[in-house]
Amino acid sequence: HILTLPDISEYEGEKIKGSRFLATIGPASSPEPVLARVTELREAHPGACHHCWAWRGDGENAFRFTDDGEPTGSAGRPILNMIDGRELTDVFAIVSRYFGGTKLGTGGLVRAYGGAAGEALDQATIVETLIRTQLSLNFSYDLEPLVRAELTAVDAEIRDAQYTDTVALEVAVPKGDAAAFVAS
Repeated sequence: HILTLPDISEYEGEKIKGSRFLATIGPASSPEPVLARVTELREAHPGACHHCWAWRGDGENAFRFTDDGEPTGSAGRPILNMIDGRELTDVFAIVSRYFGGTKLGTGGLVRAYGGAAGEALDQATIVETLIRTQLSLNFSYDLEPLVRAELTAVDAEIRDAQYTDTVALEVAVPKGDAAAFVAS
């Protein structure tokens, strides 16, 4: 099971020294939809000077972030830290900044970008979901009762079944059970 967001939401916090920070958060299983959303935000908010973002996927090395022109380490990493601090998976956060005329310094930017993402995530609905792995099975008819019993035992979903000279099933099993299921 993972914790994630069910849908996209937006949040705007209080201005910081005249700058506005708008956070857009939502689910994404890869960075590609996040890049598309950043492009949409650039068009929707042409006055925003930075669109810094972070994405966390399923896995220790499944993450991306960018400071989008802000000083290195002042925006993307603090946003990612907010996602990770809530133990979320397959989630993105984009924080768009409208410059208010006063420089905030690196520490101020870290607090502003991380804070906007954190407040948005705190106000969001977080859901627990089951990650499934897709498997293709092919076996003889005489094994079908045994295979179906195993599938039921691991709470698998049968997505497609083809009956020819053998039985071919497309199934989705909970990710944690996939290796054990294949071994059995």
